[in-house]
Amino acid sequence: MTGADNSVVRRCMNVFTFMSGLVLGVVSIAKLVSSFGSAKVLLNRDPLIGIEYQKLFILAGAAEMSVALICFFASSSTLKATLVAWLATCLAIYRLGLTWIGYTQPCNCLGSLTGALHISTRIADTAMKIVLSYLLLGSYIILIWLWTVKRQYEVDSPNIQ
Repeated sequence: MTGADNSVVRRCMNVFTFMSGLVLGVVSIAKLVSSFGSAKVLLNRDPLIGIEYQKLFILAGAAEMSVALICFFASSSTLKATLVAWLATCLAIYRLGLTWIGYTQPCNCLGSLTGALHISTRIADTAMKIVLSYLLLGSYIILIWLWTVKRQYEVDSPNIQ
């Protein structure tokens, strides 16, 4: 791969991690703001994990905000992509778990933001599935590319003992 190709890939990785941080930041703010609201639904228990939505929103929002901040401020592309992949994988497993137990309601991923923006929960749920796919595919593609480059470097310049 030439230096110009490497530069383009690095820019794409930077755009991906910035956009991931932006999306995760917005979603985390929606969850955190919603968690401090007075909606009665916050006292309901999540059908899969079993804790109140209010507590779940705080935990998920804090995790998403942490990864968002790392996407913005960390210098390691590997760290950023790994954390986005980890979080997206956790979210995908959660959604698969909901499907496995037969839960058919839209995900409450955005808390009360959907009501505030007058967006139907079904549309928000579909949008969040698209975002989750973006996070999963993008982060794993970056990690595979970084792994491939590292392996190629190790093959091209083996350690001499």
